Amino acid sequence: MRRDREWRSIPGLVRWAAERYADVEAVVEGRTRISYAELGARVERAAAACLAHGLRPGDRVAIWAPNSLDWIVSALGAVSAGGVLVPLNTRFKGAEALDVLRRSGTRLLFVTGTFLGTSYVASLRRAAGPGQLPEQVVVLAEDAPPDFRTWKDFLAEGEGVGSDEVLERVSSISASAPSDIIFTSGTTGRPKGAVITHAQSLRAYDIWGDLAGLRQGDRYLIVNPFFHTFGYKAGVLACLMRGATMIPQPVFNVGTALANIAAERVSVLPGPPTLLQSLLDHPARDAHDLSALRLVVTGAAVVPLRLVERLRGELGVETVLTAYGLSEASGIVTMCRRGDDPSVIASTSGRAIPGTEVRVDAPPGAPGEVLVRGFNVMLGYYEDQSATDEVLTADGWLRTGDVGVMDDAGNLRITDRIKDMFIVGGFNAYPAEIEQLLALHPDVADVAVIGVPDARLGEVGKAYVVRRAGAVLTGDDLIAWARREMANYKVPRVVEFVGELPRNASGKVVKGRLRAGG
Repeated sequence: MRRDREWRSIPGLVRWAAERYADVEAVVEGRTRISYAELGARVERAAAACLAHGLRPGDRVAIWAPNSLDWIVSALGAVSAGGVLVPLNTRFKGAEALDVLRRSGTRLLFVTGTFLGTSYVASLRRAAGPGQLPEQVVVLAEDAPPDFRTWKDFLAEGEGVGSDEVLERVSSISASAPSDIIFTSGTTGRPKGAVITHAQSLRAYDIWGDLAGLRQGDRYLIVNPFFHTFGYKAGVLACLMRGATMIPQPVFNVGTALANIAAERVSVLPGPPTLLQSLLDHPARDAHDLSALRLVVTGAAVVPLRLVERLRGELGVETVLTAYGLSEASGIVTMCRRGDDPSVIASTSGRAIPGTEVRVDAPPGAPGEVLVRGFNVMLGYYEDQSATDEVLTADGWLRTGDVGVMDDAGNLRITDRIKDMFIVGGFNAYPAEIEQLLALHPDVADVAVIGVPDARLGEVGKAYVVRRAGAVLTGDDLIAWARREMANYKVPRVVEFVGELPRNASGKVVKGRLRAGG
């Protein structure tokens, strides 16, 4: 952890970066290119506007918008004014967004105009009754309804607030104060808000930057959404720390990503395995110069070894790393190290990051619940003590709800969620593991596995499968194939083909709907 006095808070980091990397390109968005000095000035202006609108330290400020320069400036401006950031998932519908706004007590909301053909403003107004919206709503666009403000008008109203006043507010922010409330994307029940402090965020992503090898001069394509810890903190905050250039991409489109990587000489690309696989398999890949790519960070229950090998062999990516984290632990728990064998990177999520302890609640080599203790563990769920007590033990361990296995070197392999495990004739079956194996079948495009009752074995697996285009795979074919590829108790007894899997706003499969037959 760096000891610069200015790093006590996220706004302190912004000011430090604006001075340290003043002439370095900070953000590229289309034809707009701004330096770190300019980014610092824009953030200060946004903070001044927040002060002009009466934002108090600790007030919650939400942002409901895709990855963009305006997201970065408005979010960092609000945090610089002492606000606690509440990022909203861009896949939320109006009622879902309103629920989080209400439960977090948000006073100020920044919202995009239209995104992917949807008017977020209209969606919000349809869902809200009288008095249900935050006190102030700012639309990150040139037009806004009469009772809302445009981004331009909002910034203009802060022109009477001087730099000294902003600096005074920044200087008053404690390292131990909450910096954000990250609402989980749980597939059961409504989201819960994990409260994380400035010190936790800064320490965690300074470590992430060191382990990943992020450095000044890197050009970072940020496809991971900013509303997610990984997009905002391993993206925006990590770049601020190292003086890397941020290239936000609002929607994952393979063609756009390939064009960005080539045109902007992108060197850093974190993202899920599916994103990386789609880049490798795109028919126009060879038409783009991807030679600048040197660092890829990914994570999932299992990352195929052949994906790691292809990234290194076909694209010449120098460093491929896997990691594991969750919102309740500042988004980072374990991470592979540069120099780890490809088999370790593909089959595990690495070892505990410095300053944390990770253990598995089971004998060595056996699957059990993953527990985490250290500086990265949240303060608790916002205004939900009973839910907090369920996951935080008296001696500081966070019960993650994830099932994992730890090897002798401390490398963690995540196998599933506790609630998804089912028992086949006395054997624990982990859907994520079975899904990964089934996904290797050439005719399977997507798959989800659940446990269903069975008179003889108690439970057996049922697979919901999306076929690849043009495939004529049958259930009997897949079951016969599975019997050759996995232990008998893991083999699904039933296969149902579907057009698509039900997913929540964060893209996770909603297994409750599958269990309910929907």
